[in-house]
Amino acid sequence: MDTATCPRCHQPVNSQAVTCPHCGTQLKAYGHPGIPLHRATGKEYLCDTCTYHADDTCNFPQRPFAKECILYQNIEESKQELQQQRYASSFGATVKSWMKRNQALLLLLALLFICLIIALSTS
Repeated sequence: MDTATCPRCHQPVNSQAVTCPHCGTQLKAYGHPGIPLHRATGKEYLCDTCTYHADDTCNFPQRPFAKECILYQNIEESKQELQQQRYASSFGATVKSWMKRNQALLLLLALLFICLIIALSTS
């Protein structure tokens, strides 16, 4: 059983639970038990750090004062994901990936190169 922690009473709960069995706090979006419900902590609003608020594509009625949202996407996490995607598609990462997949070919080419050097040095 995957467990999570209730944001209100901090008791362990099943990660699939729609409400906390201890305090009754709603943990998933109403009517959508597969979608997590993001909650603001403290006095901050979710919109302050949400990607959709920043790029003005949010149409949530509680915007910009939302304390709970199912579509919340943290700006910092989005930036980190974008950087990881950029690195994964970079030339260096592509070469490393190719070399990892073709280790046998590279070993064979290295042996052929060594044989060629030996043959040229003995003649």
